[in-house]
Amino acid sequence: MSHVSPAGLFAHDSTAPPKADRVLPLFSLAGKTAIVSGATAGIGYAVAQGFAEAGANVAIWYNSKKEQAEAAAAEIEKDYGVKCKAYQVNVASFPAVSSAINDHVLPEFNSRLDIFVANSGIAWEDGPMLDGPAEDRIKRYKQIIDTNLDGTFFCARVAGEAFRRQKQEGLQGFTYGSFIATASMSGSIVNIPQLQTAYNASKAGVIHLVKSLAVEWVGFARANTVSPGYIVTEISKFCDEGTKRAWRDKIPMGREGMPNELKGAYLYLASDAASYTTGIDLVVDGGYCAP
Repeated sequence: MSHVSPAGLFAHDSTAPPKADRVLPLFSLAGKTAIVSGATAGIGYAVAQGFAEAGANVAIWYNSKKEQAEAAAAEIEKDYGVKCKAYQVNVASFPAVSSAINDHVLPEFNSRLDIFVANSGIAWEDGPMLDGPAEDRIKRYKQIIDTNLDGTFFCARVAGEAFRRQKQEGLQGFTYGSFIATASMSGSIVNIPQLQTAYNASKAGVIHLVKSLAVEWVGFARANTVSPGYIVTEISKFCDEGTKRAWRDKIPMGREGMPNELKGAYLYLASDAASYTTGIDLVVDGGYCAP
């Protein structure tokens, strides 16, 4: 059922506020199930840790580093006393995403999904789009769009179906689903000195995709993005120290962020504390975009 009329008017009271009058209980994820893609290391792993600390059972998805992912899952289980399991999933394949959720995660995590974080992403490391053979640039562009943008769409499609079904069936303890995509400040600004048109375009697409889902999914799920600035992760290892010094020159806080500094942003959006928050792009960039 649509919550917007043909005249473009939204239905009234299509969501309900939490009943709790204290704030800290709203941040609890106890009994909930979360999926975090791209969670072997970096931002995804930090997010999975944060969710587990808040009480969620977590499925972490990886692309190729099986041993590292399984070790990460085992560490989360040991440290936080929740269920955590690693799954190999190619997010650029819709059948793979659908199978991972419907045939594996749901049956193995009490047939519920409360939170999905679409965090998988790859960088553009090739400089100006006009330099180099066109066929090489086009191939790389398609790889980035396949993973960063199409992968987010595929994950949203399957997670959204689960959220809607659980709301319609009245799954015990389910309030609203939370879909969070890792975008980037690069979706709103043009980075320099490194040139990365394809990456920037993919992240701009992610931001608007999720804003659009926020409108479509009213009544059963919220949808938001987090846009990190420069964070110390593997995705930026291709940049030399001179480039990173140039970044720090442009960051009011004067440094790159650490993955752990993003835990609070994702936890807020995942939890019932964000019950009235949907369609936002939460920029966490040390002030880079402020001047």
